[in-house]
Order: sequence, then structure tokens, then C-alpha cells
Amino acid sequence: MAKQEKKTQVETKKGGKVTYPLGKINFILMGICLLLIIIGFWLMTGSANVGEKFNNELFEASRVTTGPIIAFLGFVLMAFAIIYRKKDKNSTDDNTEVSE
Repeated sequence: MAKQEKKTQVETKKGGKVTYPLGKINFILMGICLLLIIIGFWLMTGSANVGEKFNNELFEASRVTTGPIIAFLGFVLMAFAIIYRKKDKNSTDDNTEVSE
């Protein structure tokens, strides 16, 4: 029996270049999304009620609406950043051949 080669997750293109599932742009977009999530949670932080005195800062707009919206956008855009794939200019589909 012949030895079977192990298949790796990294595939090579025709030119011999190694391609990875996520590119540089994906990591940049994920970093921006992570920063949005951190900013959103930072906007939601603040002091709590202490003692008998009521803290009116609990219902500020940045803690109740702005922070959660920014954090939610960060999570949603993170999914987009992972899925995003840059269009390859050199690749052509086999189904789109022109017949004369």
C-alpha cells in the first residue's frame, strides 16, 4: 500500500502561493470590531447606587443606549469581519466561460 499524504487546511493556488482562510483585512476588521465592543462596554460602566442616596447617573444616555448599541454593532460587524473575503482579480469561474 502506498502512503497517503496528509491533507492540511492550507491549500496552494496554481502559482504555488499558500492561501489562508483569513487574510490581513479580516484581522484588521476584527481588531476594529473588538475596539468597538470594548468602547461600548466602557460606556456602560459607572458608579452604582451606594447607601440611601439615589444615583441619577444610572440612567444616562451613554449607559443605557449609546454603550449597548456600540457594543452590539461590534458583535454584528465581527461576524461580517470573519466572513468577508476580498474578491480575487485573477480568478475566473469555470462556469463563466465564453463560447464562440
